[in-house]
Amino acid sequence: MGACLGVCSLLSCVSCLCGSAPCLLCGCCPSTKNSTVSRLLFTFFLFLGTLVSIIMITPGVEKELHKLPGFCEGSGSVLGIQTSVNCESFLGHKAVYRMGFAMAAFFFLFAAIMLCVRSSRDPRAAVQNGFWFFKFLVLVGITVGAFYIPDGTFTSVWFYFGVVGSFLFILVQLVLLIDFAHSWSQLWLRNADESNAKGWYAALCIMTFVFYAASIAAIVLLYIYYTKPQGCTEGKVLISINLILCLIVSAVSILPKVQEAQPHSGLLQASLITLYTTYITWAALANVPNQSCNPTLLVRSSNSSATATQAVTTWWDAPSIVGLVIFLLCTLFISLRRSDHRQVNKLLLTEGGGPGAAAAAEEGAAEGGPHRAYDDEQEGVTYNYTFFHLCLLLAALYIMMTLTNWYRPDESLQVLRSPWTAVWVKICSSWTGLLLYLWTLVAPLVLPDRDFS
Repeated sequence: MGACLGVCSLLSCVSCLCGSAPCLLCGCCPSTKNSTVSRLLFTFFLFLGTLVSIIMITPGVEKELHKLPGFCEGSGSVLGIQTSVNCESFLGHKAVYRMGFAMAAFFFLFAAIMLCVRSSRDPRAAVQNGFWFFKFLVLVGITVGAFYIPDGTFTSVWFYFGVVGSFLFILVQLVLLIDFAHSWSQLWLRNADESNAKGWYAALCIMTFVFYAASIAAIVLLYIYYTKPQGCTEGKVLISINLILCLIVSAVSILPKVQEAQPHSGLLQASLITLYTTYITWAALANVPNQSCNPTLLVRSSNSSATATQAVTTWWDAPSIVGLVIFLLCTLFISLRRSDHRQVNKLLLTEGGGPGAAAAAEEGAAEGGPHRAYDDEQEGVTYNYTFFHLCLLLAALYIMMTLTNWYRPDESLQVLRSPWTAVWVKICSSWTGLLLYLWTLVAPLVLPDRDFS
């Protein structure tokens, strides 16, 4: 009997990994929506690729990468000019770029395949929600192939793809952060109104104070470490501009007309946006290519001494660690949560499923047998498949740039440098985020006929 049960369990797993049947869940897990399981598994693939990238950029593994055939040639070509290349000093950097390319290609493939899928009745939905073993093989195959891409101009060109993708992913992060801040404030104010407890108002005040205090402390530290009394004009200007913009949006958030149009808007959201803007400013200053104004700047050269090479091989400086944490939270947020705000759902293409989704949920929850991922998309998908894969594609590019500190090789492929491009991409993204938040505050006043609830 035990052998039979074991065979049945194995066959169930095979149907999950190799077919389109919903996956069996563990006995301790409740029945779950098929759409949620699929998003989590695709996110797991992204996290797996991120883990591999982190391993590849560690010093011990990096030294072994030169054994890969064709991965570190003695010469290369940049814009058609033959150059002498000794790339052993940044093999981990090149490996992360190839891993990022593989993940981006994988998610782009599924984004193209899943165009215009409206419900699970579409045969392509079975590919989205099943065949996980074959998907894993596809990802492995693309990754192996990426490491055989000729060196040439690949790294230099792919850097700019990473810059654009990272900028777009930062904008997605900002949309989700603004939505999270509004939802948080609304929830606590609703709880305060329903329970008539002043504790919720006190909690709002405390969290607002904590966020503003952290932002002020961080700005002071930025002035101390990334500027000097003489020189470092760029850093002073960028910090000051973002400080002024944060003060402006904070003041607008408590204007009487804004409060009248949006009773739930307030300083909690503004303080959280201010803190995130301060982080983006910090990350931008960490890429300023001026060592006298940037104490965290890493200059990586093939002619560096062993000690210097060891010092710059690691990617885990403070801005990168914070960026990695934000990346993890944001991708999980995309995979698990559907916004409470209809405008955000429309913007991120995460409209709810059709009327059959609720019935499928009740039927799945009522099942007394094995815990399964039940189909909740027979009448309509609960998220846009293509847009979800594009978000993961942008996330793959963002983590690729984060792990490499947004550095790129110079024209001779001899040195890794931090370009001004990285600085301006991050600064522009912070300005875009502040303008986007400002628009959420004034939109009901500018367009009174539209519903922004």
